[in-house]
Amino acid sequence: MKNNKKRILIIAGGTGGHVFPAYNLYKDLRSKRNHVEIITDKRGKIFLNKNDKRKFKTIFSSTINYRNPIKFIFSIIIIIMSFLQSLFLIRNKKADLIIGMGGYTSLPFCMASKVLDVPFVIYENNLLLGKANKFLLPFSKKIFISYKELQGIKPKYFNKIVVTGNILNKKILNFKYSTKKKKSNKLLNLLILGGSQAADSFGKKLPAVIKKCREKNIKIVVYQQCTNDQIEKLKKYYSELKIKHEVFNFKNNLHNYFKKIDICITRAGSSMLAELVNCRVPFISIPLPNSADNHQFLNAEFFKKKKFGFLIEEIDIEKKLFVLINSFYRDKSILSRVIINQKKYNDNDVYKKIERSVEEI
Repeated sequence: MKNNKKRILIIAGGTGGHVFPAYNLYKDLRSKRNHVEIITDKRGKIFLNKNDKRKFKTIFSSTINYRNPIKFIFSIIIIIMSFLQSLFLIRNKKADLIIGMGGYTSLPFCMASKVLDVPFVIYENNLLLGKANKFLLPFSKKIFISYKELQGIKPKYFNKIVVTGNILNKKILNFKYSTKKKKSNKLLNLLILGGSQAADSFGKKLPAVIKKCREKNIKIVVYQQCTNDQIEKLKKYYSELKIKHEVFNFKNNLHNYFKKIDICITRAGSSMLAELVNCRVPFISIPLPNSADNHQFLNAEFFKKKKFGFLIEEIDIEKKLFVLINSFYRDKSILSRVIINQKKYNDNDVYKKIERSVEEI
């Protein structure tokens, strides 16, 4: 990347966990004078358009539906169409390198690059190798991983591993942790993040816990992400409880809340947990119960063992969440100890590591 401008295509599945790292990498590679484009599906384009008004390319995508014979045939047709579309895009863009960010959308695209003899690398930011990446690994040049503890890679592919860390927004990597947060027990500032797949669930289940906090005289401020159709209902709910609050749907500047809060309640997507750790924000992770191969639970368990945060399963929200919040309110030194542990970790060198690896390829 020092002298030769490269044409790089980044292919990302449609969830926030795939799209946001893709967009972060896209911005970094473009800043180094490469010609870079992101390819995603219709779901992913929604996330991108909220951050950037450029016209991003989309391709067809589908999982394989084994349960319904008609849907199975339909999904196979879509995947074939996606493969053919990928062949055209890679050839038309004259790509030098493909970077697959995971998700089923990346599979036909990376296989098309293999057919055209264009090298590709893949990225895995969870603690368990995803299904698409597991299939693609034998054909890839490298696999960039966020954690050396990643499970699911066979020993014969260990030589392809590059531990890069998490591909995070540079505003997160450059975030300055506030040492001026209030240390008194008079107020607890709480951020609730549902993520791209669970804002609706948190909007339904967590307000009852917040109400109990109010009834037990825990003084609390709530910043909550929810779905658009929940906003007015939650505003009314918290207003009636006389709880100071801010309710919102989607924001691309969540880090602005990090200096205001004491604790965050979040799903256990790897990128979100990594952002919180890099910004020194204690958190309670509630894994998405139906995440593929239960990878969110593995993420949450890993961070809990590192003492970077706390873990509650969704089934235990009613029984355990209030107890945990109450313990923080009564003794904020619990959160201070978490922050001390978080300071042992950072992803500051992620882009330098990727740059070196791409240059080698």
